[in-house]
Amino acid sequence: MSNEKRVKVAITQGDINGIGYEVIFKTLADTKTLDLFTPVIYGSSKVAAYHRKALNISNFSLNNVHSGEDAIPKRVNIVNCLDDNVRVELGKATETSGKAAFDALKRAVEDLKRGAVDVLVTAPINKHVIQSEQFAFPGHTEFLAEQFNASSHIMLMVSSKLKVGVVTGHIPLKEVAASITTEKILEKIRVLDHSLRIDFTIRKPRIAVLGLNPHAGDNGLIGDEENNIIIPAIEAARNEGIMALGPYPADGLFGSGQVDKFDAVLAMYHDQGLAPFKSIGFSEGVNYTAGLPIVRTSPDHGTAYEIAGENKADPESFRQAVYLAIDIFKRRKLHGEISANPLKKVNLSELEGGE
Repeated sequence: MSNEKRVKVAITQGDINGIGYEVIFKTLADTKTLDLFTPVIYGSSKVAAYHRKALNISNFSLNNVHSGEDAIPKRVNIVNCLDDNVRVELGKATETSGKAAFDALKRAVEDLKRGAVDVLVTAPINKHVIQSEQFAFPGHTEFLAEQFNASSHIMLMVSSKLKVGVVTGHIPLKEVAASITTEKILEKIRVLDHSLRIDFTIRKPRIAVLGLNPHAGDNGLIGDEENNIIIPAIEAARNEGIMALGPYPADGLFGSGQVDKFDAVLAMYHDQGLAPFKSIGFSEGVNYTAGLPIVRTSPDHGTAYEIAGENKADPESFRQAVYLAIDIFKRRKLHGEISANPLKKVNLSELEGGE
């Protein structure tokens, strides 16, 4: 593989008191992965050394670089974003760890905007301690949406078995019903459909839309959001040629195995979609922010303070986050090439059995 084709993956350290460095080290420990991409960690050599010592990892070297442009292929590169006096306190949520997470994220985003790196994979942050005047967001998703001027986006959980998006994200449950509108649901369906087509190369996506209430409202007996808000959104999407179906009761859809008939599920709120998703594909699950002009993924777990520094963290979700980011980047690039060459698009359609 030529250096030009090797994808540069920006990896942010996340919360320095959690398991971020552990899953990063374990993912990059296999040198064969460096044939697939060039990793650029945004963090701190000193903090990395602290975690290596705590985890008793000896044969793992880092190449210090000033920015993503300087990254060397087949090496694990690191951009120092922190003051050398930063203090690691394993298992604790501290103001220092929150600031360190944001400083690394900020530098990575700067390089991403400049084209110095190709994709972004974020290690877990603590959403409370990262808050500041510069970061007043519920999480990565909302921050990145502002940074890249993406008015329409969706948090999409991805595994080999299931894809689940949510209409409302990190908001209190008591605010969910008031936050759901026909236009908002339709917007999420559009973003989800576009992502499934472009980012996952699914030609005719089938999207299952969940109801809000138990039994999807039971024809208005348990609530009227389905009839007044959700069904009109589904009908509007279908009028646009999008294969959106439902609304389905969440327990029935996930419990009956019918979810296998769909390419993705759109849930109305966070736990309605993420609870079944994590019970089905937690170890390999990836959080993907669909709708951004750039590619960003993360593992589907948190900082896991309770096992920080104990060498117990499973890196599979983080590993899959890296692989998914690379795959989507390549698919988008291919789609751009096909769009620029209509003849190539026709030929590809024929090869895929297009109608």
